[in-house]
Parts: sequence; C-alpha cells; structure tokens
Amino acid sequence: MAPGPSLWNGSMAQPIPPVSSTTPALGNGPRSLRPNPVRQLLGLAGLILASLLAPPALAAPSILDSVKQNPALARSLCDQFKQLNAAGQSATSKEAVARVAASQGLSALDAEVLSTYVIGLHCPDVR
Repeated sequence: MAPGPSLWNGSMAQPIPPVSSTTPALGNGPRSLRPNPVRQLLGLAGLILASLLAPPALAAPSILDSVKQNPALARSLCDQFKQLNAAGQSATSKEAVARVAASQGLSALDAEVLSTYVIGLHCPDVR
C-alpha cells in the first residue's frame, strides 16, 4: 500500500497530517479558543475588587505629607510610642495602631502606615 497524501515539514521529523472531517474545529475541542463567560465575569469581578481596595493605598502619600510638613506631630507620636515601649508595649501593636487611628482620625491601615513611617524616620529606637 502506498502512503496517503501528507504534507512534510522539512524542519520536523514527523509529517503533518492532512486536515480531515475528524479533526476538531476551533471552539469544539477541549482547549477551546472561544471566550469563557464565567472566566470573563470572574476577571471583571477581580478588577472591580482591586479598584475598591486601591483608594486606601492612594491616600497614604497625603498622610505622610502631613507628618513631613508638621515635625511637631512626628515628635508627639514618637513620645507616645516611647511611652508605650516603657510600658512594655510595642508601638506597632494593634492597640497602639488603634490609638493612633483614633487620635488622628485615620483608618487602621492608614494609622499603621503612618506609625511605621514615623518610627522609621523620626524615632528608630522605638520598637
């Protein structure tokens, strides 16, 4: 029997089989190239969720600017942190961050960012 017609790719060792009616068409095979509506909805939901979580991160520079422009505030916070340390408490504990949030009118996340920034730049001896 003579071999059937096939295309030969000279750079490969195997012949490329001809397209036949048994070859799955695009969109019908297990790895469909058609968009999956469930995946599209999940991707859209992820983008929406990410955009909702972004605003607190964008607020951080203005919080840090308030301390940059008001060194007395930084000194006051350092004094509070040193008092916490003297009492055996960490300046970055949840309770300490809650106090900073309440005194400065900030969210817990923003207060944590502010505390870390102030400790790092103005009172590195605070723990």
